[in-house]
Amino acid sequence: MTSAATPTAALASAMPTKRAARSRWLVARRLSQLTVFALFLLGPWAGVWVVKGNLASSLTLGVLPLTDPFVLAQSVASGHWPERAALIGVGIVLLAYGLVAGRAYCGWVCPVNAATDAALWLRRRFKLSGGRTPPRSLRYWLLGAVLVASALTGQMVWEAVNPVTLTQRALIFGGGLAWAALGAVFLFDLFVAPRGWCGHVCPMGAAYALIGSTPLLRVAATHSSRCDDCGDCYAVCPEPQVLVAPIKAKGGAGPVITARECTACARCVDVCPTDVLRFTHRFDTQRD
Repeated sequence: MTSAATPTAALASAMPTKRAARSRWLVARRLSQLTVFALFLLGPWAGVWVVKGNLASSLTLGVLPLTDPFVLAQSVASGHWPERAALIGVGIVLLAYGLVAGRAYCGWVCPVNAATDAALWLRRRFKLSGGRTPPRSLRYWLLGAVLVASALTGQMVWEAVNPVTLTQRALIFGGGLAWAALGAVFLFDLFVAPRGWCGHVCPMGAAYALIGSTPLLRVAATHSSRCDDCGDCYAVCPEPQVLVAPIKAKGGAGPVITARECTACARCVDVCPTDVLRFTHRFDTQRD
């Protein structure tokens, strides 16, 4: 009896470890997002000013300025030339995301990402189908339209409705309207367009995609020979079209996901049951 029960007990004890391993990048992303917001909230909540400002423009430890490129572009378009610190800040951000992280801002920093992840989980959990997804080019058209509108109005028009800005404002100051913006994105992804906001609409995502066309940090289908076509990676990826060529080696494509739309969120790495994918760098081109 004891010997028969031992393998079952061992398997049961191993299951939590396996589940934890399958969520390691999700946990890392949530910790990253929480850490970023904790640093911003320490000032207004506890009087400890590690970071002053917001995700649009901030100053860390009174020394390091950071400026969101899309926000600065709106400022310039609206006729307001930024100060020297803002220009230095945007240069740092462009270097960091352009050379290292790419569109990782969307997966590792942006708070809206948590809401869209929750909407996708609920869609899968309750097997919700339907909805009408807009074309992926919409976000680039919207980016251009925002800059044109800023030039015509003299205002940074997107910041009035930007869910990222409004979510941070809601966490610090409260306010139903600010929370409503995040709720609207959640409902949009849940009922209207699956993975629609991050993958098809958000102009900030479009801006970071344009900035980070050749970053260092990437996901690669190193073990593509193990793929059993389960489709789990496509189901969770906010940009599933970027997975096809690396996994299937179409057109002689290498294993690294080089598409600029990839958010380096590593959802696909977590869910792959055969460990086809891994988080690595763009020069890791070995395939087996």
